[in-house]
Amino acid sequence: MVDIAENLAQVQQRISAACERSDRSTEEVQLVAVGKKFTAQVIREAADCGLNLFGENRVQEAKIKIPDCPGHLRWHFIGNLQTNKCKDAVALFDMLHAVDSLHLAEELNKRCEQLAKVMPVLLEVNVSGEGSKHGFTPEQAIEVTQAFFDFPKLELHGLMTMAPFSRQAESARPYFRKLRELKSDCEKKLGAPLPELSMGMSGDYEIAIEEGATLIRLGTTLFGPRSQANKD
Repeated sequence: MVDIAENLAQVQQRISAACERSDRSTEEVQLVAVGKKFTAQVIREAADCGLNLFGENRVQEAKIKIPDCPGHLRWHFIGNLQTNKCKDAVALFDMLHAVDSLHLAEELNKRCEQLAKVMPVLLEVNVSGEGSKHGFTPEQAIEVTQAFFDFPKLELHGLMTMAPFSRQAESARPYFRKLRELKSDCEKKLGAPLPELSMGMSGDYEIAIEEGATLIRLGTTLFGPRSQANKD
């Protein structure tokens, strides 16, 4: 059985060490615990360990899970979002990490207007250029930021990316660094700060922190392999 408390303690030590190496405060980094395929019971156990920010990447799974979890928890949607799921996503989540098109932003803005809700969002950027990944190109992202003035119910808080898979964490560094540099370019174009960088997962989150991540998305390093999700 996975010991979430022990795993969390190890993660927190590594976060602290990465922050120290990069001359940052641990308060600058938020841990998003990714509960994909894990039950509400596991989320409740994690909440008992002190976690209060959780990420889901499937709206249908979140619709079932979130009502069975403590009401004080915060929820971020971190997956690819289809327009036909926008209504539920806006109702369920406190932030959306992966806005990857203006068409999606337009639909989200409409749904937010219907619910009288302002939604913080992040632009997903395909920094690596991999065809298997969603998101704007870096060049598109710089231009697209200004389009969010047309979406009064969406607050653009920053950028999000996924590095290419590698067993060597260090190989992710150039992609995370590029996203940090792109954020600065977007801020200049926008004329406003973009405080959030969502980057780094279980295999490379320490590198992401060193390169400026403010939101790291960790699942297996906290909860164990997802193949064990319904076996504990």
